[in-house]
Amino acid sequence: MEIGVYSFAEVTPDARSGRTVTPGQRLRDLVEEIALADEVGLDVFGVGEHHRPDYAVSSPAVVLAAAAERTERIRLTSAVSVLSSDDPVRVFQAFATLDLLSGGRAEIMAGRGSFVESFPLFGYDLRQYDALFAEKLELLLRLRDAEHVTWPGGLRPPIDGLGVYPRPVQEPLPVWVAVGGTPESAARAGTLGLPMALAIIGGLPERFAPFAEIHRQAAARAGRAAPALGINAHGWIADRSQQAVDDYFPALADTMTRIGRERGWPPLGRADYDRSLDLRGHLFVGSPAQVAEKILFQHEVFGHERFLLQLTVGTMPHVEVLRAIELLGTEVVPAVRAALGWRAQAPAQTRRDADDQGRSTVQG
Repeated sequence: MEIGVYSFAEVTPDARSGRTVTPGQRLRDLVEEIALADEVGLDVFGVGEHHRPDYAVSSPAVVLAAAAERTERIRLTSAVSVLSSDDPVRVFQAFATLDLLSGGRAEIMAGRGSFVESFPLFGYDLRQYDALFAEKLELLLRLRDAEHVTWPGGLRPPIDGLGVYPRPVQEPLPVWVAVGGTPESAARAGTLGLPMALAIIGGLPERFAPFAEIHRQAAARAGRAAPALGINAHGWIADRSQQAVDDYFPALADTMTRIGRERGWPPLGRADYDRSLDLRGHLFVGSPAQVAEKILFQHEVFGHERFLLQLTVGTMPHVEVLRAIELLGTEVVPAVRAALGWRAQAPAQTRRDADDQGRSTVQG
Protein backbone atom coordinates (compact mmCIF):
# COMPACT_ATOMS: atom_id res chain seq x y z
CA MET A 1 0.00 0.00 0.00
CA GLU A 2 1.14 3.53 -0.79
CA ILE A 3 0.87 5.89 2.18
CA GLY A 4 1.12 9.65 2.08
CA VAL A 5 -0.14 13.05 3.17
CA TYR A 6 -2.20 15.81 1.65
CA SER A 7 -2.67 19.43 2.65
CA PHE A 8 -4.82 22.45 1.83
CA ALA A 9 -2.19 24.86 3.23
CA GLU A 10 -4.60 26.54 5.65
CA VAL A 11 -3.91 30.09 6.80
CA THR A 12 -6.27 30.28 9.77
CA PRO A 13 -5.52 31.23 13.37
CA ASP A 14 -3.94 28.51 15.46
CA ALA A 15 -6.81 27.49 17.74
CA ARG A 16 -4.44 27.14 20.71
CA SER A 17 -2.21 30.20 20.32
CA GLY A 18 -4.38 32.49 18.20
CA ARG A 19 -1.40 33.12 15.90
CA THR A 20 -1.83 33.24 12.10
CA VAL A 21 1.14 32.81 9.79
CA THR A 22 1.35 34.73 6.52
CA PRO A 23 0.47 32.94 3.27
CA GLY A 24 4.11 33.17 2.23
CA GLN A 25 5.31 31.50 5.40
CA ARG A 26 2.64 28.81 5.13
CA LEU A 27 3.79 27.97 1.60
CA ARG A 28 7.43 27.78 2.68
CA ASP A 29 6.39 25.53 5.57
CA LEU A 30 4.43 23.36 3.16
CA VAL A 31 7.45 22.82 0.91
CA GLU A 32 9.47 21.84 3.98
CA GLU A 33 6.74 19.35 4.95
CA ILE A 34 6.86 17.78 1.49
CA ALA A 35 10.65 17.54 1.66
CA LEU A 36 10.46 15.77 5.02
CA ALA A 37 7.78 13.39 3.74
CA ASP A 38 10.16 12.39 0.97
CA GLU A 39 13.04 12.00 3.43
CA VAL A 40 11.12 9.67 5.78
CA GLY A 41 9.90 7.44 2.96
CA LEU A 42 6.29 8.44 2.35
CA ASP A 43 5.01 7.62 -1.11
CA VAL A 44 2.74 10.53 -2.04
CA PHE A 45 2.13 14.16 -1.12
CA GLY A 46 -1.00 15.96 -2.33
CA VAL A 47 -1.81 19.67 -2.37
CA GLY A 48 -5.35 20.99 -2.75
CA GLU A 49 -6.67 23.87 -4.85
CA HIS A 50 -8.80 26.58 -3.25
CA HIS A 51 -9.79 30.16 -4.01
CA ARG A 52 -10.56 31.38 -0.50
CA PRO A 53 -8.70 33.54 2.04
CA ASP A 54 -8.36 30.63 4.50
CA TYR A 55 -6.16 28.54 2.17
CA ALA A 56 -2.86 29.57 0.57
CA VAL A 57 -2.81 27.40 -2.59
CA SER A 58 -4.78 28.28 -5.71
CA SER A 59 -2.28 26.55 -8.05
CA PRO A 60 -1.11 23.16 -6.74
CA ALA A 61 1.27 22.60 -9.65
CA VAL A 62 3.32 25.69 -8.70
CA VAL A 63 3.80 24.53 -5.11
CA LEU A 64 4.54 20.97 -6.19
CA ALA A 65 7.11 22.24 -8.71
CA ALA A 66 8.92 24.01 -5.87
CA ALA A 67 8.80 20.77 -3.89
CA ALA A 68 10.08 18.77 -6.88
CA GLU A 69 13.42 20.54 -6.59
CA ARG A 70 13.74 19.49 -2.93
CA THR A 71 12.63 15.87 -3.28
CA GLU A 72 13.85 12.76 -5.04
CA ARG A 73 11.32 9.95 -4.81
CA ILE A 74 7.91 11.00 -3.49
CA ARG A 75 5.00 11.28 -5.94
CA LEU A 76 3.51 14.77 -6.23
CA THR A 77 -0.22 15.15 -6.83
CA SER A 78 -2.97 17.70 -6.68
CA ALA A 79 -5.62 16.92 -4.08
CA VAL A 80 -7.63 18.08 -5.92
CA SER A 81 -7.46 20.06 -9.14
CA VAL A 82 -10.92 21.63 -9.55
CA LEU A 83 -11.25 20.55 -13.16
CA SER A 84 -14.82 21.81 -13.60
CA SER A 85 -13.74 25.45 -13.41
CA ASP A 86 -10.34 25.12 -15.10
CA ASP A 87 -9.15 24.55 -18.66
CA PRO A 88 -8.03 20.92 -19.15
CA VAL A 89 -5.33 22.06 -21.58
CA ARG A 90 -3.73 24.28 -18.94
CA VAL A 91 -4.11 21.63 -16.24
CA PHE A 92 -2.40 19.06 -18.46
CA GLN A 93 0.39 21.46 -19.42
CA ALA A 94 1.05 22.45 -15.80
CA PHE A 95 1.32 18.87 -14.61
CA ALA A 96 3.30 17.76 -17.67
CA THR A 97 5.77 20.50 -16.74
CA LEU A 98 5.80 19.25 -13.15
CA ASP A 99 6.39 15.73 -14.45
CA LEU A 100 9.42 16.89 -16.41
CA LEU A 101 10.84 18.82 -13.44
CA SER A 102 10.32 15.90 -11.06
CA GLY A 103 11.61 13.20 -13.37
CA GLY A 104 8.24 11.46 -13.75
CA ARG A 105 6.60 11.86 -10.34
CA ALA A 106 3.55 14.04 -11.14
CA GLU A 107 -0.09 13.05 -10.85
CA ILE A 108 -3.41 14.82 -11.30
CA MET A 109 -6.22 14.16 -8.85
CA ALA A 110 -9.23 15.63 -10.63
CA GLY A 111 -12.36 16.60 -8.75
CA ARG A 112 -15.36 18.88 -8.78
CA GLY A 113 -14.28 20.58 -5.56
CA SER A 114 -16.00 20.84 -2.20
CA PHE A 115 -16.14 24.67 -2.42
CA VAL A 116 -17.73 26.67 -5.22
CA GLU A 117 -15.80 29.99 -5.26
CA SER A 118 -13.93 29.06 -8.44
CA PHE A 119 -17.11 28.87 -10.55
CA PRO A 120 -18.09 32.56 -10.46
CA LEU A 121 -14.41 33.55 -10.34
CA PHE A 122 -13.74 31.95 -13.73
CA GLY A 123 -17.17 32.61 -15.22
CA TYR A 124 -18.80 29.19 -14.99
CA ASP A 125 -22.43 28.38 -14.24
CA LEU A 126 -22.74 26.38 -11.04
CA ARG A 127 -25.89 24.78 -12.44
CA GLN A 128 -23.60 22.93 -14.88
CA TYR A 129 -21.52 21.55 -12.01
CA ASP A 130 -21.58 17.91 -13.13
CA ALA A 131 -21.72 18.47 -16.88
CA LEU A 132 -18.61 20.66 -16.75
CA PHE A 133 -16.66 18.00 -14.89
CA ALA A 134 -17.73 15.13 -17.16
CA GLU A 135 -16.83 17.02 -20.35
CA LYS A 136 -13.53 18.38 -19.09
CA LEU A 137 -12.45 15.01 -17.70
CA GLU A 138 -13.03 13.46 -21.13
CA LEU A 139 -10.93 16.19 -22.75
CA LEU A 140 -8.15 15.81 -20.17
CA LEU A 141 -7.90 12.10 -20.95
CA ARG A 142 -7.69 12.83 -24.68
CA LEU A 143 -4.92 15.34 -24.05
CA ARG A 144 -2.81 12.84 -22.15
CA ASP A 145 -3.36 10.09 -24.72
CA ALA A 146 -2.45 12.00 -27.90
CA GLU A 147 -0.04 14.80 -28.79
CA HIS A 148 -2.47 16.31 -31.31
CA VAL A 149 -6.07 16.69 -30.24
CA THR A 150 -9.32 17.27 -32.04
CA TRP A 151 -12.18 18.25 -29.75
CA PRO A 152 -15.70 19.01 -31.03
CA GLY A 153 -16.42 21.52 -28.32
CA GLY A 154 -19.38 21.88 -26.03
CA LEU A 155 -19.14 23.78 -22.79
CA ARG A 156 -15.49 24.35 -23.75
CA PRO A 157 -14.56 25.68 -27.24
CA PRO A 158 -13.38 23.17 -29.90
CA ILE A 159 -9.80 22.20 -30.70
CA ASP A 160 -8.92 21.38 -34.30
CA GLY A 161 -5.99 18.96 -34.45
CA LEU A 162 -3.64 21.13 -32.40
CA GLY A 163 -0.55 19.92 -30.55
CA VAL A 164 -0.40 20.26 -26.77
CA TYR A 165 3.02 20.70 -25.14
CA PRO A 166 5.11 19.89 -23.25
CA ARG A 167 4.62 16.15 -23.15
CA PRO A 168 5.25 14.46 -19.79
CA VAL A 169 7.84 11.84 -18.88
CA GLN A 170 5.13 9.37 -17.88
CA GLU A 171 3.00 7.88 -20.62
CA PRO A 172 0.28 8.18 -19.63
CA LEU A 173 0.38 10.89 -16.98
CA PRO A 174 -1.55 9.40 -14.02
CA VAL A 175 -5.03 10.83 -13.47
CA TRP A 176 -7.06 9.94 -10.38
CA VAL A 177 -10.68 10.91 -9.81
CA ALA A 178 -11.58 12.22 -6.36
CA VAL A 179 -15.02 11.12 -5.15
CA GLY A 180 -16.89 12.40 -2.12
CA GLY A 181 -19.46 9.62 -1.96
CA THR A 182 -21.85 9.58 -4.93
CA PRO A 183 -22.49 6.31 -6.81
CA GLU A 184 -22.49 8.10 -10.17
CA SER A 185 -19.00 9.48 -9.59
CA ALA A 186 -17.65 6.08 -8.55
CA ALA A 187 -19.22 4.44 -11.61
CA ARG A 188 -17.79 7.09 -13.94
CA ALA A 189 -14.26 6.58 -12.61
CA GLY A 190 -14.58 2.82 -12.98
CA THR A 191 -16.02 2.99 -16.49
CA LEU A 192 -13.09 5.16 -17.57
CA GLY A 193 -10.63 2.78 -15.91
CA LEU A 194 -9.34 5.55 -13.64
CA PRO A 195 -8.12 5.08 -10.06
CA MET A 196 -10.48 6.59 -7.49
CA ALA A 197 -9.65 8.54 -4.34
CA LEU A 198 -12.55 8.14 -1.93
CA ALA A 199 -12.75 10.88 0.70
CA ILE A 200 -14.12 9.67 4.04
CA ILE A 201 -14.44 12.67 6.33
CA GLY A 202 -17.51 11.71 8.32
CA GLY A 203 -19.68 8.76 9.33
CA LEU A 204 -18.78 5.08 9.54
CA PRO A 205 -16.22 4.14 6.88
CA GLU A 206 -17.98 0.83 6.22
CA ARG A 207 -20.86 2.82 4.72
CA PHE A 208 -18.53 3.76 1.86
CA ALA A 209 -17.65 0.18 0.93
CA PRO A 210 -20.41 0.01 -1.73
CA PHE A 211 -18.75 2.86 -3.63
CA ALA A 212 -15.56 0.84 -3.91
CA GLU A 213 -17.58 -2.08 -5.26
CA ILE A 214 -19.42 0.16 -7.74
CA HIS A 215 -16.03 1.42 -8.95
CA ARG A 216 -14.69 -2.09 -9.51
CA GLN A 217 -17.88 -3.41 -11.13
CA ALA A 218 -18.10 -0.46 -13.53
CA ALA A 219 -14.53 -1.12 -14.65
CA ALA A 220 -15.31 -4.80 -15.19
CA ARG A 221 -18.42 -3.99 -17.25
CA ALA A 222 -16.30 -1.67 -19.41
CA GLY A 223 -13.80 -4.47 -19.99
CA ARG A 224 -11.08 -2.78 -17.95
CA ALA A 225 -8.72 -4.11 -15.32
CA ALA A 226 -9.67 -3.18 -11.76
CA PRO A 227 -8.30 0.33 -11.18
CA ALA A 228 -6.60 1.33 -7.95
CA LEU A 229 -8.55 2.64 -4.97
CA GLY A 230 -7.32 5.25 -2.51
CA ILE A 231 -8.80 6.38 0.79
CA ASN A 232 -8.37 10.02 1.86
CA ALA A 233 -9.03 10.82 5.53
CA HIS A 234 -8.49 13.34 8.31
CA GLY A 235 -6.21 12.70 11.26
CA TRP A 236 -3.30 13.54 13.50
CA ILE A 237 -0.35 11.62 14.97
CA ALA A 238 1.68 12.32 18.09
CA ASP A 239 4.06 10.28 20.23
CA ARG A 240 1.34 9.66 22.82
CA SER A 241 -2.29 8.89 22.11
CA GLN A 242 -3.88 11.37 24.52
CA GLN A 243 -1.52 14.08 23.35
CA ALA A 244 -2.71 13.58 19.76
CA VAL A 245 -6.37 13.54 20.79
CA ASP A 246 -6.17 16.69 22.91
CA ASP A 247 -3.93 18.69 20.57
CA TYR A 248 -5.96 17.99 17.43
CA PHE A 249 -9.47 18.74 18.70
CA PRO A 250 -9.28 22.56 18.90
CA ALA A 251 -7.96 22.90 15.33
CA LEU A 252 -10.39 20.41 13.83
CA ALA A 253 -13.38 21.80 15.74
CA ASP A 254 -12.54 25.36 14.72
CA THR A 255 -12.35 24.47 11.04
CA MET A 256 -15.34 22.12 10.86
CA THR A 257 -17.52 24.52 12.85
CA ARG A 258 -16.52 27.48 10.68
CA ILE A 259 -17.22 25.59 7.44
CA GLY A 260 -20.36 24.18 9.02
CA ARG A 261 -21.76 27.68 9.42
CA GLU A 262 -21.54 28.05 5.64
CA ARG A 263 -23.22 24.71 4.95
CA GLY A 264 -25.68 24.28 7.77
CA TRP A 265 -23.74 21.70 9.79
CA PRO A 266 -23.93 21.74 13.58
CA PRO A 267 -20.77 22.70 15.51
CA LEU A 268 -18.31 19.89 16.17
CA GLY A 269 -18.44 19.06 19.88
CA ARG A 270 -16.03 16.99 21.93
CA ALA A 271 -18.47 14.11 22.36
CA ASP A 272 -18.91 13.69 18.58
CA TYR A 273 -15.17 14.02 18.10
CA ASP A 274 -14.43 11.32 20.68
CA ARG A 275 -16.92 8.95 19.04
CA SER A 276 -15.05 9.32 15.75
CA LEU A 277 -11.78 8.11 17.27
CA ASP A 278 -12.56 4.43 17.81
CA LEU A 279 -11.55 1.73 15.37
CA ARG A 280 -14.72 2.11 13.29
CA GLY A 281 -14.69 5.91 13.32
CA HIS A 282 -13.52 8.08 10.44
CA LEU A 283 -10.74 10.03 12.21
CA PHE A 284 -7.16 8.71 12.31
CA VAL A 285 -6.03 10.34 15.55
CA GLY A 286 -3.64 8.82 18.06
CA SER A 287 -0.26 7.22 18.48
CA PRO A 288 1.53 5.62 15.52
CA ALA A 289 0.35 2.17 16.65
CA GLN A 290 -3.29 3.28 16.73
CA VAL A 291 -3.14 4.94 13.33
CA ALA A 292 -1.48 1.85 11.84
CA GLU A 293 -4.18 -0.35 13.35
CA LYS A 294 -6.95 1.74 11.84
CA ILE A 295 -5.31 1.75 8.40
CA LEU A 296 -5.17 -2.05 8.56
CA PHE A 297 -8.77 -2.27 9.75
CA GLN A 298 -9.97 -0.20 6.81
CA HIS A 299 -7.82 -2.23 4.43
CA GLU A 300 -9.89 -5.25 5.44
CA VAL A 301 -13.00 -3.28 4.43
CA PHE A 302 -11.80 -1.70 1.19
CA GLY A 303 -8.69 -3.55 -0.01
CA HIS A 304 -7.33 -0.19 -1.15
CA GLU A 305 -3.91 0.44 -2.65
CA ARG A 306 -3.33 3.98 -1.35
CA PHE A 307 -4.01 5.88 1.87
CA LEU A 308 -3.59 9.65 2.21
CA LEU A 309 -3.93 11.47 5.52
CA GLN A 310 -4.81 15.15 5.79
CA LEU A 311 -2.89 16.16 8.90
CA THR A 312 -3.80 19.84 8.97
CA VAL A 313 -7.56 20.19 8.55
CA GLY A 314 -7.11 23.18 10.83
CA THR A 315 -3.92 25.07 11.59
CA MET A 316 -1.40 23.12 13.66
CA PRO A 317 2.07 24.35 14.70
CA HIS A 318 4.58 23.66 11.94
CA VAL A 319 7.02 21.87 14.25
CA GLU A 320 4.24 19.49 15.31
CA VAL A 321 3.26 18.88 11.69
CA LEU A 322 6.84 17.88 10.94
CA ARG A 323 6.81 15.47 13.87
CA ALA A 324 3.51 13.94 12.70
CA ILE A 325 4.96 13.40 9.22
CA GLU A 326 8.07 11.85 10.73
CA LEU A 327 5.99 9.43 12.82
CA LEU A 328 3.86 8.48 9.82
CA GLY A 329 6.91 7.66 7.74
CA THR A 330 9.15 6.03 10.31
CA GLU A 331 6.63 4.16 12.49
CA VAL A 332 3.22 3.85 10.83
CA VAL A 333 4.38 2.88 7.34
CA PRO A 334 6.73 0.06 8.47
CA ALA A 335 4.06 -1.35 10.79
CA VAL A 336 1.40 -1.36 8.08
CA ARG A 337 3.64 -2.89 5.47
CA ALA A 338 4.88 -5.59 7.81
CA ALA A 339 1.30 -6.52 8.72
CA LEU A 340 0.11 -6.53 5.11
CA GLY A 341 3.07 -8.66 4.09
CA TRP A 342 2.22 -11.16 6.81
CA ARG A 343 -1.47 -11.19 5.88
CA ALA A 344 -0.61 -11.93 2.26
CA GLN A 345 1.25 -15.09 3.32
CA ALA A 346 -0.83 -16.33 6.29
CA PRO A 347 -3.77 -18.74 5.91
CA ALA A 348 -7.16 -17.00 5.93
CA GLN A 349 -8.39 -18.43 9.27
CA THR A 350 -5.12 -17.52 10.99
CA ARG A 351 -5.48 -13.93 9.73
CA ARG A 352 -9.05 -13.69 11.00
CA ASP A 353 -8.15 -15.11 14.41
CA ALA A 354 -5.21 -12.74 14.79
CA ASP A 355 -7.24 -9.72 13.67
CA ASP A 356 -10.06 -10.55 16.07
CA GLN A 357 -7.58 -10.95 18.92
CA GLY A 358 -5.91 -7.65 18.10
CA ARG A 359 -9.23 -5.79 18.00
CA SER A 360 -10.44 -7.22 21.30
CA THR A 361 -7.13 -6.22 22.91
CA VAL A 362 -7.55 -2.63 21.68
CA GLN A 363 -11.19 -2.46 22.75
CA GLY A 364 -10.26 -3.81 26.16
